[in-house]
Amino acid sequence: MSYDWIIDVLFWVAVVFLVGVYVSWRATRLDRLHVRVETARAALDAALVRRAAVALELAASRLLDPATSLVLATAAHEARTADADAREFAESDLSRALRAVVDQPGFAVALGEKGDGQDVLDELGSAAAKVVYARRFYNSAVASARVARRKLLIRVLPLAGRAPLPDFFEIDDDAPRL
Repeated sequence: MSYDWIIDVLFWVAVVFLVGVYVSWRATRLDRLHVRVETARAALDAALVRRAAVALELAASRLLDPATSLVLATAAHEARTADADAREFAESDLSRALRAVVDQPGFAVALGEKGDGQDVLDELGSAAAKVVYARRFYNSAVASARVARRKLLIRVLPLAGRAPLPDFFEIDDDAPRL
């Protein structure tokens, strides 16, 4: 009696098992990448909100002239209230407004001499730097997820489910010179 068919069955069971393990591993990796994108987006949103809050604090501090305060407060308010489609433009406008205000010759020195001016400048510098890092981290996570989603196996077997393809967040985030 020949048992060759048992070896054939065991071989194919092992192949199916290994393919299943690999597909499961790829799906889990893709899921982790999507979680990383969502976490990075939350960190980016928090950094953007903090920068807008610091800009509003600077505008309301009475350390600036009224016209400069109004420009800065308007840009910060638009950045905080912008919808998803206009968010990148509003955040870029806030970056440009901050640079226009802070990059004036002698601004940092003059503001540092006024009461809490140096504290506000330090907080603004910290918030602007965190936006730069958070955006880079988010865009890196998006790039990794997009590369993973382009793989043949991910496209053939819809392992991404109904998750939307993440988009990059492109803004002018050059920090003001402090």
